[in-house]
Amino acid sequence: MQFGIFTVGDVTTDPTTGHTPDDTERVRSMLTIAQHTEDVGLDVFATGEHHNPPFVPSSPTTMLGYLAARTARIVLSTSTTLITTNDPVKIAEDYAMLQVISDGRMDLMMGRGNTGPVYPWFGQDIRQGLNLAIENYALLRRLWDEEVVDWQGRFRTPLQGFTSTPRPLDGVPPFVWHGSIRSPEIAEQAAYYGDGFFHNNIFWPSEHTAKMVGYYRRRYEHHGHGPADTAIVGLGGQVFMRPNSQDAVREFRPFFDVAPVYGHGPTLEEFTAQTPLTVGSPQQVIDRYAAMREHVGDYQRQLFLMDHAGLPLKTVLEQLDILGGEVVPVLRREMEAKRPAHVPADPPSHADRVAAAGSAAGTPGATHVGGAQDRWTGRTAEDDATTGARTTATAGAASGR
Repeated sequence: MQFGIFTVGDVTTDPTTGHTPDDTERVRSMLTIAQHTEDVGLDVFATGEHHNPPFVPSSPTTMLGYLAARTARIVLSTSTTLITTNDPVKIAEDYAMLQVISDGRMDLMMGRGNTGPVYPWFGQDIRQGLNLAIENYALLRRLWDEEVVDWQGRFRTPLQGFTSTPRPLDGVPPFVWHGSIRSPEIAEQAAYYGDGFFHNNIFWPSEHTAKMVGYYRRRYEHHGHGPADTAIVGLGGQVFMRPNSQDAVREFRPFFDVAPVYGHGPTLEEFTAQTPLTVGSPQQVIDRYAAMREHVGDYQRQLFLMDHAGLPLKTVLEQLDILGGEVVPVLRREMEAKRPAHVPADPPSHADRVAAAGSAAGTPGATHVGGAQDRWTGRTAEDDATTGARTTATAGAASGR
């Protein structure tokens, strides 16, 4: 199982010192955190994508390309690539380039983001958010999988005889996650393509997370990719740790109370009771996250948000030391001891996907890794996903599934 860090790249004043980093300091601290993530034995570093203050990671591939040269082992990913407001042609080019630079040591997560004004900034209409996500991703897949693309859709100019460059490494596109908190349409999209589904449940109770992941798993099996329990799932999380739980609460409370992502709302105690945020001892974190599989089944990736709310870099690096040294080794053992043999332990690596592509090439009728017929023009993904997913998810929620 993979464990790692994701960052939203917020610039927030430290409430205990009054220090506010400038953009340069914040970006450089993210680079330090990413490299330390590898040093402490974690598996993944993921960055969000934002185009407005108080956030700085507006160019994920620039950051991840630099980190590809500065690290040797960790998977470099995004926690959001804005599929709705980025041109899919540019996504195809940028992430194929990152794939080549990193020698396949990367993947990416599609998302719509959480900042409404970003749509008009990039010439789009937020009311078309789901339709943009569906159409743009369908085009992105074609750009990676087909050498020459002729295409016409609703939201960008047509393409005639277009070839995206560079071509994906070894002819195999990067592995893609689809991130969503509350949209069954996105879970349906992930299931249709056989991609990963990441439920960033940092603001949501376990019951909601279980419903979203359960829906994705059922649809993954429905679309012929394998048993529901083999679907590729990732979860978000938040922790703050000290050897003594009272010290952890005392130290973290000022940061929680003013954090732009959840400050000025529920109390710290209310939030930790209702969401995966865990503030306490390493053992409390182990107990809380080892139980996640009871809600969603065996899953493949757990990412933690740690460098936020104005926490100083020194504190974040200390948290990573605790996570990598005391928490993750125990979670790995506990998770893997309970995982059935047929359930993947990790998301597919580049080498896995190259091998699967070679195997599929010798299978009559196979068109793609994890292939299915009519993957690019089938009504399920491009025409019926919005209404079909909403109907099915509503029925599932009503029945308690």
